Amino acid sequence: MINLGLLIIRLIVGLSFAGHGAQKLFGWFGGHGPKATGGAFDSMGIKPGFPMAVLAGLAELIGGLLFAIGLFTWLGAALIIITMLVAILKVHGKNGYYSEGGFEFQLILIAVALGVGMIGPGAYAIG
Repeated sequence: MINLGLLIIRLIVGLSFAGHGAQKLFGWFGGHGPKATGGAFDSMGIKPGFPMAVLAGLAELIGGLLFAIGLFTWLGAALIIITMLVAILKVHGKNGYYSEGGFEFQLILIAVALGVGMIGPGAYAIG
């Protein structure tokens, strides 16, 4: 049952991250693509916006896919953690923990990625 639990966690978290990356990179799933995302990043003080949007999108897409399939899970987890740390430091941290736009959700994702990264992907993984 532990291996099935790890698979469910990896698939939901990993594919959700990959989807967010696809939103930033390709405008899929209701996303805005790198140009508009870059403009939003610029307005939030994440500069230069366009290259940072591409980097964030790549980190989310690659990290999410690696995490989901259980290949180099530690690397996928690290990309997820780094992305969420930047989100906390640049966007959500100033809003506090339990507040509108707070950072509790990002911290939960860090905990999940760190936990799975530390214990491994389980038996139902590619690598």
